Formats: sequence, C-alpha cells, structure tokens
Amino acid sequence: MDWSASTLWWAGAACLVAAELATGTFYLLMLATGAAASALAAHAGLALSGQLLAGAVVGGGAVVAWYLRRSRSPPAPSASSNPDVNLDIGSKVHVTHWGPDGSARVTYRGAGWDARFVGSATPSPGDFVIRSVEGSRLMLDQA
Repeated sequence: MDWSASTLWWAGAACLVAAELATGTFYLLMLATGAAASALAAHAGLALSGQLLAGAVVGGGAVVAWYLRRSRSPPAPSASSNPDVNLDIGSKVHVTHWGPDGSARVTYRGAGWDARFVGSATPSPGDFVIRSVEGSRLMLDQA
C-alpha cells in the first residue's frame, strides 16, 4: 500500500496532536499546525521542498508567535498567592494581638491559624487581608 505525501503529513500531524495531549506541551500543537500546512501543500501539488517550506513557515511562525505572546504577558502569580487557586486570598481576618516578631494567632473559618505580617508598616491589632497562604500560615497585610 502506497501512501501519498499528504497522508504522511496528516499522520504526522495526528501523532503530534496525540503527543501534545499526552504531555500538555502546547508547542507541539503549533508544530502539528505546520504539518497540516504541509499536508495541504501536498494536496495542492507542491513538491517536497514546497511542502517543507509551508510546514516550516506555518509551524515555526506559530511557535515564534506563541513564544512572543507568552513572554510579553505578565507571569502568573504563584499558587500560594493566586486567588484563582486559593480562595482564601483576599479574605479578611481580625488580629487581636501581634507578637514582637510579626506573628499572630488568628481564628479563620472556625479554626486557629498561624499568621505573619508581610506589609511594610508596623502591625497593630485590627482587620487584615490574606495575601498568600504558605503551608498552614496566613500571610497578612493591611486591609
């Protein structure tokens, strides 16, 4: 059974998509787009050099475009301070007493928590906002 060049390119694109699904590497999806462009070039009757050029331009261009887009966007906050990951971020707690080292014991969600002040001023008793959670310790800042 002889496979045409376009069939080989489509099979390669399918393998790249399967590898992307297995690894979660989004760049493989961009390369699969390049393989699909090569398959379309083969359907259009271009020679092997034209197929390779189409795949390189589309796939390589997509990788470069995605890289530039990702490098220009701000980095995602760490999981300990990301409100999309930890729903406690942004919640308010009341501190009745601060220790000399900037630590306190607070009641939050019906349980006792260790807390540490991460702001720039000197902490005084009152309401504070949870900025991050490190293990079982709440990192607090002024409300």
